[in-house]
Amino acid sequence: MAEKNKKSIEEKSLWEDARAMLRKAEQDGVETAWDRLEQQTPHCKFCELGTSCRNCVMGPCRITAKMPRGVCGADADVVVARNFGRFIAGGSAGHSDHGRDLIEVLEAIVEGETKDYQIKDEAKLRRIAGELGVADAGGGALAAVARAVMEILYADFGSRKKEVAFLGRVPEKRRAIWQSLGMTPRGVDREIAEMMHRTHMGCDNDAASTLIHAARTALADGWAGSMIGTELSDVIFGTPSPKKSTVNLGVINQEQVNILVHGHNPVVSEMIVAAANDPEMLARAEAAGAGGINVAGLCCTGNEILARRGIPMAGNHLMTELAVVTGAVEAVVVDYQCIMPSLLQAAGCYHTQFITTANKARFSGAVHFDIKPATALAQAKEIVQLAIDGFSKRDPQRVEIPSQPVEIMTGFSNEAILNALGGSLTPLLEAIKAGKIRGVVGIVGCNNPKFQQDSGNIGLTKALIQRDILVLVTGCVTTAAGKAGLLLPQAIDQAGPGLQEICGALGIPPVVHFGSCVDNSRIIHLCALIAEELGVDISDLPVAASSPEWYSEKAAAIGLYAVASGIYTHLGLPPNILGSPAVTDLALNGLESLVGASFVVEPDPDKAADLLEARIVSKRKALGLPK
Repeated sequence: MAEKNKKSIEEKSLWEDARAMLRKAEQDGVETAWDRLEQQTPHCKFCELGTSCRNCVMGPCRITAKMPRGVCGADADVVVARNFGRFIAGGSAGHSDHGRDLIEVLEAIVEGETKDYQIKDEAKLRRIAGELGVADAGGGALAAVARAVMEILYADFGSRKKEVAFLGRVPEKRRAIWQSLGMTPRGVDREIAEMMHRTHMGCDNDAASTLIHAARTALADGWAGSMIGTELSDVIFGTPSPKKSTVNLGVINQEQVNILVHGHNPVVSEMIVAAANDPEMLARAEAAGAGGINVAGLCCTGNEILARRGIPMAGNHLMTELAVVTGAVEAVVVDYQCIMPSLLQAAGCYHTQFITTANKARFSGAVHFDIKPATALAQAKEIVQLAIDGFSKRDPQRVEIPSQPVEIMTGFSNEAILNALGGSLTPLLEAIKAGKIRGVVGIVGCNNPKFQQDSGNIGLTKALIQRDILVLVTGCVTTAAGKAGLLLPQAIDQAGPGLQEICGALGIPPVVHFGSCVDNSRIIHLCALIAEELGVDISDLPVAASSPEWYSEKAAAIGLYAVASGIYTHLGLPPNILGSPAVTDLALNGLESLVGASFVVEPDPDKAADLLEARIVSKRKALGLPK
């Protein structure tokens, strides 16, 4: 380990609960993501620039000024575009496959194959059916309506449609732009497969063409795969509405059986919550000497049950290993995505069971359950029983819970926002027109150990609300905002006077929790609703997006579908494209003339806030609104 790359514990995280567990991890001999980052630094410069190519075995090739072309003849522009296109395809596949899983659960309900899942929000199902053109959507038999919706959404993953079903939500001006550029998403699997085909040697060797299709692939995720995941989760598990909960490692309860659910898909976590509340399981926990069963969330699965059930949130991406280090966790139950393989080793240092539940996310050495809709609750009870059995194996001398929980407000959705506004967007639009809310920024995504944990997420959030810019958060930023006290109505005292007035009147925080990362589809849908109400394109709105500490392929896909939808998007660090000036210029400048938005990269949160504010001011001016 290079000593010059070693950070102090204070430099690693903004939070005292994380710092306490980092100290304990050192004492207990548990390796963390920060340790491994130090071991991996310095990174490969070719990989950072995107100028290494492994797409065939004539290589691998590295593009430099002295070696400007690979064996096949591809230059830096082509290689970087290929790599970025495949990166976007990977991210789009992740969130979209999540959406497909929800269709499969709806199918099990429709076919009568499960009693463990039901349609919880019938009104939303019927409303979606009406949008999708289902005959008799409002008054037909529920099962028939559900089946029709299922068939339409399944078709969004195929290859025979000219456009995905939810494009009816997109303003006509935006759809015309996509049509003119050949960017209209036709099918999730079609666009991903074509991206892989285009980037095979001997196919698309025009960087701009490759990147246009990358945008099309991302749009298929945002306006189909992810949107399906969000909408069907609401239909099956209930649409979020405002409620109180708590956040940080203090939600782990020393007296109870602690089960942490981690991943992205609520299909499993909802059943774990149901099993943990079953009277028989609670009685078994009591018989084992526990004071109850405590379920808490990590990452986006945590966001899903936080928003719908008020289940407390233990931590975000970089807190997952540290949650295990408390020594008080009986089981970590995972589905898929953003789950560090190191969690298995961390769990092995304690009594913690590491349990996997998805065949597409197997971990060598884990306890595996192949969760099926027909048997999900029974399997969840088996998992909870494993956790109860583990309670007696806990070593009290190794337990340290480092903080007290922080209260938060959660459970916002487009439906909840409309309900708070009396059923109409008009009050929000009037507040924006008057400048009391100057604009809206969605801050989304991840943690990256290259940054002091959550410093970018919190620094940017605070800077924006001080400027009367409403912030919507999803994913890992949620935990950060909650720990900082920003997800409470009382946080308006940290906001500008206009935001204080509007949020105070509505009784909501100046930072609004909008769900998991897949629920960024709620944000683009809200932008579309506002644009339609005003009769403009999404790119005309005083809105922006940001992911200050992003790391994943999915975050890149989200950023690209935001930009392609007309939303100026800030990143805290660049994707691996800097080896091509042409690709970099297209991302930072060229997309503006094509789709009316672009990326901007800025690691400093205050400077990023200046850039986002300037964008919002320019859009307000163009709309004739006061500065």
